Amino acid sequence: MSAGSSGSLGSSVEELHRWAVDRAEHGTGAHDLIDEVRRRLPLVGAEDVARTVARVEAHLVGLGPLDALLADDRVTDLVVNGPGPVWIDRGAGLDRSGVEVDRPQLDLLVERVVAPLGRRADPVHPVVDGRLADGSRVHVVVPPLAVDGPYLTIRRFGARPIGLEDVAAPPVADLLRRAVHDRANLVVVGGTGSGKTTLLNALAAAIDPGERIITVEDAAELRLPGEHVVRLETRPASVDGPGAVSARELVRSALRMRPDRLLLGEVRGGEALDLLQAMNTGHDGSLSTLHANGCADALRRLETLVLLAGIGLPLDAVRDHIAAAVDIVVHLVRDVDGLRRVEEVAEVVGDPGAAGRVRTLARGSRVVARPHRRSRRRSSRMAEVAG
Repeated sequence: MSAGSSGSLGSSVEELHRWAVDRAEHGTGAHDLIDEVRRRLPLVGAEDVARTVARVEAHLVGLGPLDALLADDRVTDLVVNGPGPVWIDRGAGLDRSGVEVDRPQLDLLVERVVAPLGRRADPVHPVVDGRLADGSRVHVVVPPLAVDGPYLTIRRFGARPIGLEDVAAPPVADLLRRAVHDRANLVVVGGTGSGKTTLLNALAAAIDPGERIITVEDAAELRLPGEHVVRLETRPASVDGPGAVSARELVRSALRMRPDRLLLGEVRGGEALDLLQAMNTGHDGSLSTLHANGCADALRRLETLVLLAGIGLPLDAVRDHIAAAVDIVVHLVRDVDGLRRVEEVAEVVGDPGAAGRVRTLARGSRVVARPHRRSRRRSSRMAEVAG
């Protein structure tokens, strides 16, 4: 077949693309095929050559039809609900992208995503979490759990840097920046997709670049500019490989690595206890995120997660430790139009005998109060546990 052997130029390019894909599926190497594509298109315009080569290369070494969508900095989420349309979110909700994938393409995409992670997605291991090279989070579910699957969800991160003013009015952004500068312990809360990790990254940008920061995440997404940034990532269990390494183990390890600040990507379990102990034992200025529906609700959720550590602490001791450890809670929401914004900033009131005691510092675009400068009180009962 030559570039002009049959049909119009467009159909010849399409034929060449299908030929290269078929050869790739029969084991021909990517570089050899790309060179062959270039040789077979000597009379085609440079733009058509580049486009065809890019399509073949994406199929062989990239994410195929998804690459063009992921190249768009506005795309924050990409989801595939089995064979059919690919849906994307550019910040205003999910829309059809105009791209569709069939089952063979989807199976190939899943393999491309999980293979670099040293994992596999099959009926024995039907759920896989990981990240792409750019830090984007990936979640894969395959049959039999995925009835119409495979299902693929990509949560983008860092495609476009977000500053505090992008999610908060200038007075509220100044309040948050000052809190980070003053080494307050902050917890960012909100629902799924509200932008908690993005805000955490924006807050961390206010940290002095000379400070030593250690991050602990399930999928390493934070991008910090400092000279002393150490990134730790959890590892899931595998039946045929190394064992799991939990966030709790990594937090404990991080505290032995001389951190000036500890950043925990998300508190989900018993690592809440270790984070609070770090906040209460000299690691001021720590930052984390948490799923919660508001600032007061965040403290109740923290109580529950600390109790999940399973060391038999009484509730009043847990509340005492939370009140002494956490300074500021930031509640982030996502509007119906898809915009993310800071809904409330609250200071934790130093009353260990009451849960959910917070004092609002900012609501919406208005700062209504200034944080109190308080010395951090230590819980003797929790100090005994930490020791």
